[in-house]
Amino acid sequence: MSNQQKQYSGPDRVFSGMQPTGDLHLGNYLGALKKFVDLQHHHECVFCIVDLHAVTVWQDPKILASQTRNIAAAYLAAGVDPAKAIIYPQSAVRGHTELAWYFNCVARIGWLSRMTQFKEKSGKNSEKMSVGLYDYPVLQAADILLFKATHVPVGEDQKQHLELSRDIAQKFNNDFKAPNFFPLPEPLIKGPGARIMSLRDGTKKMSKSEPSDNSRINLTDTADMIAKKIRKAKTDAGAIPDSLEELEGRPEVANLVSIYGAFSGLSDQGVLDKYAGQGFGVFKPALADLAVEILQPITERMNDYLANPDETDKILANGADAANQIAEPILAEVREIMGFWRK
Repeated sequence: MSNQQKQYSGPDRVFSGMQPTGDLHLGNYLGALKKFVDLQHHHECVFCIVDLHAVTVWQDPKILASQTRNIAAAYLAAGVDPAKAIIYPQSAVRGHTELAWYFNCVARIGWLSRMTQFKEKSGKNSEKMSVGLYDYPVLQAADILLFKATHVPVGEDQKQHLELSRDIAQKFNNDFKAPNFFPLPEPLIKGPGARIMSLRDGTKKMSKSEPSDNSRINLTDTADMIAKKIRKAKTDAGAIPDSLEELEGRPEVANLVSIYGAFSGLSDQGVLDKYAGQGFGVFKPALADLAVEILQPITERMNDYLANPDETDKILANGADAANQIAEPILAEVREIMGFWRK
């Protein structure tokens, strides 16, 4: 941790968000939602549905609001408690876009040009992509620093964006001679289930954009669908090995072991100790039973929230009010630091 971060004296605050696009899946639950639930008991947490990020690519205006409710329902069904954590839609707090503009004037084009995610998403069509998609990481920095968040639970693929947030915070503090005004947010990456891979290809991250629905377990899947997808999950001809070294070069097996560990709380080695030498005819049914036991109550609660949109909307509205109460004083200080006119 940097010296500046050590000197920052604000509250220990966690920020994270999810885009309201597509159905959430097992990777979202184990890699994010489950961690959100744990974090709310130990930190001040702000959890956002990042609809402003979603529109960097085309979204149907007729369904964007309902998709936002779907993500909120998933947060709530997974166990995020609105009495302990703030849940709100990004677009309901205008400070996100205001601070993003200020940061656009602090960040440098060279920094954004090095962002690998834009290159991966745009491919050979970069000039046809929206400016918003290119500028996405600056808005992400604004999301985090609008609340002076000190920690961000991120996957490895977002680590570069968090580094940019730190660079922007540092440059703002230096440029405007405001030492330690913004913290330098730290990543929270560790823990089981940090990266869940496709059930069809253990070298690729589980994704809602993957054409094959059998590549992922959706949070809306029935018990039968979950069991069927795990039964069909790609493996190899070997048995469950004794050691982590023997998992190397067996990505699909390693993925299923990791999923079992994330559900059960066992380490990967703990899972191997339990099932070493056994075939997938034993291991897959055990994993399916465990997955259904954990996920089915979440699916049922999620369906209850989706059937009562007014309740979800009330939670989102209250969350937006709470988020604004934190953000507005910070923005007022930013305006003063930057020298903007005020009454």
